[in-house]
Amino acid sequence: MSFETKIESGILYIKISGRFDFSLHKEFRDASNQFVPDIKKIEVDLSKTDYLDSSALGMLLILRDKAAGNKDAVVIKGATADVKKILQIANFDKLFTVS
Repeated sequence: MSFETKIESGILYIKISGRFDFSLHKEFRDASNQFVPDIKKIEVDLSKTDYLDSSALGMLLILRDKAAGNKDAVVIKGATADVKKILQIANFDKLFTVS
């Protein structure tokens, strides 16, 4: 599993490879704490994520809360068919922009 972050032009990029589960909680919490006033958007790249569990869904909700519930402020992109299905079952396509 791999977890990468960068901030560029007011966007916090988070890229998760492999399993997205509770083992990434500390890294994810540290990344979400980077949500400072000058960050306008968060992009979570799940193109290399092959699994996510309920704790991963909870971590994504934390990001949404930090963005004051703004659906367009947090974008989940590149999800594989299996991961996208989990997001849809959890109705995350209604809470986030999923592309």
